[in-house]
Amino acid sequence: MRKKNESTGKVVEKRYSPRINKIVDEMSLMSDELMARVFDENIPATTLLLETILQQKIEVSWTKGQFDMKNPLVKGRSIRLDVLARDTNGRYFNCEVQRDSQKADPKRARFHSAMMDSRMLQEKQEFSELKDGFVIIITEKDYYHKNKPIYKVERRLDSGENFDDGSHIIYVNGSYDGDDDIGRLLSDMRNKDTEHFFHPELEKGVRHFKIEKEGRQTMSEAVEKYANEKAEEAKKKGIQKGIQKGIEQGIEQGIEQGISINVKKLLSKNMPADEVADLLDLNIEKVRSIEKEMLAAK
Repeated sequence: MRKKNESTGKVVEKRYSPRINKIVDEMSLMSDELMARVFDENIPATTLLLETILQQKIEVSWTKGQFDMKNPLVKGRSIRLDVLARDTNGRYFNCEVQRDSQKADPKRARFHSAMMDSRMLQEKQEFSELKDGFVIIITEKDYYHKNKPIYKVERRLDSGENFDDGSHIIYVNGSYDGDDDIGRLLSDMRNKDTEHFFHPELEKGVRHFKIEKEGRQTMSEAVEKYANEKAEEAKKKGIQKGIQKGIEQGIEQGIEQGISINVKKLLSKNMPADEVADLLDLNIEKVRSIEKEMLAAK
């Protein structure tokens, strides 16, 4: 990132903290920030990824990292896709990496698929013209714990036949380490280094964003921005939590004051403490404590 020195007018390179540099150094393609940038407009790398996982020939025509999909509903949830690609047949592919297994929930995949499908048809197009859509989720660990490299989710009729609606969800076990095409791809995805890759298409992209000056600056800026956003979110949550706690404390104090007023009213009418406790469903010791306060105030 370049900034202008206000006193000299010269453009200088921004230096990032050791913390930011360490985060960038430790990144692999299993980090969504790095993955999105390496595959952004990178047709060779995206083709390699899709063909290896899907085991079919794919001619990628377009690919974009960190693609925002806005929900048309007011206050509807929008999403940012790690990678969205389209092939020459008009099919769409969403590739996501998830290091947190909780965020790989099947309903997340369903939502991504629905958001992607909703943008495939133009006005007056027939539903039969809807192209196939693929949601590929690469998890850091084996999400389904079956020791398989790939899990394909396909809809079926209760009689066993395929329900061919063109929707495909694929889970990829990012920890798989087999000596085959998918194993070598995933080894590259986990590689935090800038060499020893099986695939030059991936090594070139990683080296650009981790070593080359311009790419490193871009990556460091993105990490710093992300860290600042998370810090601001935490700050806001802390403030909101403090406000909520204050409200709760105020409510509790109000309740206590109301109880005290009612106890004092009944005691002032010479009602015995044990009867006041029974009537208001209070602990007898609490009533006696308020009674002592009344006597001390006289």
